Amino acid sequence: MTSHRAFKARVRARMTKTGESYTTARRHLLIRTTGGLADRSWPPAPTESEPPQAAPTAAEPTQAEPATEAPAAPGGTAGQMARTPDALLRQRTGRGWEEWFALLDGWGGTGHTHTAIAAWLVTTHEVPGWWAQTITVGYEQARGLRAPGQRRGGSFEATGSRTVAVPVGRLFDAFADETLRRRWLPDVEVRVRTATAPRTFRADWAGGPTRLVVGFAAVGDTKSRVSVQHEKLAGPEQAAELKAYWRDRLAALKQLLEGEA
Repeated sequence: MTSHRAFKARVRARMTKTGESYTTARRHLLIRTTGGLADRSWPPAPTESEPPQAAPTAAEPTQAEPATEAPAAPGGTAGQMARTPDALLRQRTGRGWEEWFALLDGWGGTGHTHTAIAAWLVTTHEVPGWWAQTITVGYEQARGLRAPGQRRGGSFEATGSRTVAVPVGRLFDAFADETLRRRWLPDVEVRVRTATAPRTFRADWAGGPTRLVVGFAAVGDTKSRVSVQHEKLAGPEQAAELKAYWRDRLAALKQLLEGEA
């Protein structure tokens, strides 16, 4: 498949650059691509606003595949299967949803953690990291291990993403610079926890207990993508409300920055 050939080409390029063996170079790239496959929804699942072109991990932004999305289910967030059509999943990974579910069931997937499922998809079936996360979340939702918008631990979250026609540094500043942030995110208390330019931004939201985890990735020299994950939400109603909120605010951010540019 195209994605597998592209990954193998990256492995060979790293081998040429570093002198590593194929196995060592492949392992380093898998770790970088999956961000260690931590048990979280990084990269955030595709949102209703627009398809993702780049998806960050907790460690480093990486390029993700585009996805086509369906509208959210009434009263809540859309599940992973609704957001990612079967035909697209088959094109990118070689199998559709039910085929992946059958393989995972045969492997005993419901008895494994999110981390173990995603790692098995990457190492055994060479599924690229972003798509391994997509399949894992879809499987967990289909088997009742988590609801849409819910993490395996039981907490809820809301996600949103936007591609903006500005360099990634400017997009990062829109969150990290308080004066600029207030122009598109007014009347909200944000207490910054960590900010690593131009990659990640973490903050407590309105005094807690919810918090933001934001990732940034360049999509060329003059275009970049931001992905927001709003964590520790009380339930599906708050998740749906904040999902709509972030869709609106990220649209305002895009309008502001592109208007200036």
